[in-house]
Amino acid sequence: FPSAGAMVQAKLGAKNAVCFDISAACAGSIYALSIADNFIRSGQSKRVLVIGADLLTRICDWKDRATCVLFGDAAGAMVVVPETRPDRGILSTHLYTDGTQWDILNIPGGGSQRPFGPEVWEKREQFIKMNGREVYKTAVRVLEAASREALQSNGYQPKDVDYVIAHQANLRILDAVMKRLEIPLEKCEVNIDEVGNTSSASVPLTLDQANRAGKLKDGDLILMMAIGGGMAWGSGLLRW
Repeated sequence: FPSAGAMVQAKLGAKNAVCFDISAACAGSIYALSIADNFIRSGQSKRVLVIGADLLTRICDWKDRATCVLFGDAAGAMVVVPETRPDRGILSTHLYTDGTQWDILNIPGGGSQRPFGPEVWEKREQFIKMNGREVYKTAVRVLEAASREALQSNGYQPKDVDYVIAHQANLRILDAVMKRLEIPLEKCEVNIDEVGNTSSASVPLTLDQANRAGKLKDGDLILMMAIGGGMAWGSGLLRW
């Protein structure tokens, strides 16, 4: 402590803002977007700043090619405000967690449960560890299901989606999920080849990139999805 949110508030001079951190790994921005949406719907807030930022290269094992080649450092932000038109903005968000899979993507050592020491150092447990096969299987299955839930909850089908903003976990996962949904990969913004997996920064970064490139048109139906360690994942649907 204190939270990163409190320090950002001080630097911005946003003295009236309530700030707190959210820990949901790579799904963090979807979780935060859902919280922001609910704060606004309830009338508690009129304007919410959602920030996703991670420095993953500092916790990568550069001797482990299975992980170190995937991750990058980045920050992204989204400003959420009330939408006066009922058919625009965030239509719904859907969050999920399966804590039984906490160990397929985690940092085993260095925390209060397993404090840093000689054994942690020797086993390099202070770095990201990933069971790639299990992460892939889980990610493809649950992201498809979460995406369908978001669409069905609003009376849509995959064919109605104009564009997809997805957490950039890896290209194989994105490709597999798009195939299961029968949505062309061309409709999914991809930047993992440029910036890597940037964890909670991935969704806002990818959304901004697509917007700046002019790929998002007024009235587009946009499907959002993300998954991270926990395992924690979520989806969202918005009308641009």
